[in-house]
Amino acid sequence: MMMVVFSMIQLQSRLAVFLAIFVVGTILPHSIAEPVEDKRALLDFAKSLPGGRVLNWKGNSAVCNNWVGVNCSSDNRRVIGVHLPAVGFNGGIPPNTLSRLSALQILSLGSNGIRGPFPSELRKIKSLTVLYLQFNNFSGALPTNMSDWKNLTVIDLSFNAFNGSIPSSISNLSQLVSLNLSHNSFSGEIPDLHLPRLQQLQLANNRLSGNIPKSLQRFPSSSFVGNNLSVIAPPHSVSPWPSPSASPPFNRSKKKKLGLSAILGIVVGGCVLVFVALALLFIVCNSKRKRGNGSLSKIGKSKGSPDKIVGGSQDENNRIVFFEGCRYAFDLEDLLRASAEVLGKGTFGTAYKAVLEDATTVVVKRLKEVGAGHREFEQLMELVGRMKHENVVELRAYYYSKDEKLMVYDYYSQGSVSAILHGKRGENRIPFDWDSRLKIALGVARGVTHIHLQNSGKFVHGNIKASNIFLNSDNYGCVSDIGLTNLMSTPVPFSRAAGYRAPELVDARKASQASDVYSVGVVLLELLTGKSPVQSSGGDEIVHLVRWVQSVVREEWTAEVFDLELMRYPNIEEELVEMLQIAMSCVVRMPEQRPKMAEVVKMIEDVRRVDTGNRPSSEGKPEESSQAS
Repeated sequence: MMMVVFSMIQLQSRLAVFLAIFVVGTILPHSIAEPVEDKRALLDFAKSLPGGRVLNWKGNSAVCNNWVGVNCSSDNRRVIGVHLPAVGFNGGIPPNTLSRLSALQILSLGSNGIRGPFPSELRKIKSLTVLYLQFNNFSGALPTNMSDWKNLTVIDLSFNAFNGSIPSSISNLSQLVSLNLSHNSFSGEIPDLHLPRLQQLQLANNRLSGNIPKSLQRFPSSSFVGNNLSVIAPPHSVSPWPSPSASPPFNRSKKKKLGLSAILGIVVGGCVLVFVALALLFIVCNSKRKRGNGSLSKIGKSKGSPDKIVGGSQDENNRIVFFEGCRYAFDLEDLLRASAEVLGKGTFGTAYKAVLEDATTVVVKRLKEVGAGHREFEQLMELVGRMKHENVVELRAYYYSKDEKLMVYDYYSQGSVSAILHGKRGENRIPFDWDSRLKIALGVARGVTHIHLQNSGKFVHGNIKASNIFLNSDNYGCVSDIGLTNLMSTPVPFSRAAGYRAPELVDARKASQASDVYSVGVVLLELLTGKSPVQSSGGDEIVHLVRWVQSVVREEWTAEVFDLELMRYPNIEEELVEMLQIAMSCVVRMPEQRPKMAEVVKMIEDVRRVDTGNRPSSEGKPEESSQAS
């Protein structure tokens, strides 16, 4: 028995020794491994580049998993990522620093004040896959030979002062997925770039001239605006880029005179068509009237409730008109008896939360200053009511009388994006995370794109702002209050639309799709900054968000733009800067230089689409509030 016990003790001792050797020999070296040479290179880089905010880079601390903006390989032996956007660096990139990071894959130095020619340092890093240098002060020409970066997938050099021609050697970067050279001073012709993997291209706002190569004509017009470019259309096809000065010649030799008989035939035929059209119109209108009298609920009279939405007697010939698929069943009498709570007073009227006797909850918009007649009002309501899209708040019903015009919508319990963003700022506020804001931005862009496709692609929203945006069941942005500018009897005072109004608008009734794009850009800036579109800085001075952001970016303090609530989420800097670029392109002063909404959707989708595989999901993401802040 003693021998057995002794043997077991020996076995346990051997196992303990083996386990200790395993820990020391395998796990421990990995835990203490450190890229010593890379660490020295980064310290030299930070020391030689002035102006940056204080980093936690210290010689006596471990690089991997501790240093801000630094990512290491899985074995902690090499630095593979440096993410330092908007940290306030100023000056030129010091020589013999970054080039020593021979395993570096991702370099992000966007939104700083770095100046000088294109850094020769970077040309020595053959392992680079992602390069962000946007929003800096680089100048001069790009290297003629860029063939060394065989692994590059993303290049963003936008918003600098690079000049000269675009190197044709970019064609050798066969892995390239995204190329952004916009907002520089590149000149000359665009080289014929054959890049099979390229998904995003931005060459806008340079000094490029000549023809757009056929290899790049698959990209949208927004990729090339702000240049002097044209397209060579293939034979027997229509160019998607018609020249502004080109107009079809009028060939007088082929013009034929019409004979008297032909003219008489046209007149008689026209009269017949007019008669047939009038007859059909009479039949259709009569049919609609009969159907309406048989199916629509009859309106009652007001009971004079102190919380009522409308007051006074109503014309009994009017009805609440419900759209197809609406699950609600009530008449005006029910609505008048409902308890009402004011949700907000907007540009075109007051919105109420109405709770009916059967516990049905709806939002009723009571319009004011409506100058449109019954027929015009009805036509617009029918058009809006037919809009079915997951990112457009659906109009459920409407009511028209001489004294009252009402619109009925679903009630969104989380409140508007404006309330969520700007309400309850303080210690007990639940931070509004970046993933949620990104979904709102994408939803808004998709919703407005759908609206612009209506009425043969001519429809305009006219009143896009955060208080008219809600969250659908998937927490994507959902756009409300569509097309109401067409109903107003007088121009909307600018004070009501302050901050969202495009600079070219002198009358809100003249809103265009380009001015809608501007308003969407303001909403994107609102999501990025957490600031209201118009703020008082004390006294009588008013600060407009767009101008403030433009001035901050111009002064090279881009980091100051972003909402502090977003700073708690790691590794989203590139996405924030990309979204800022999208917003800035939407709020440019010249309407023709703004992208179309469909292009905005693609750009926002691509904020996450070009994934390098190194960005983790948001850590420590707080739960979303179920109620509006």
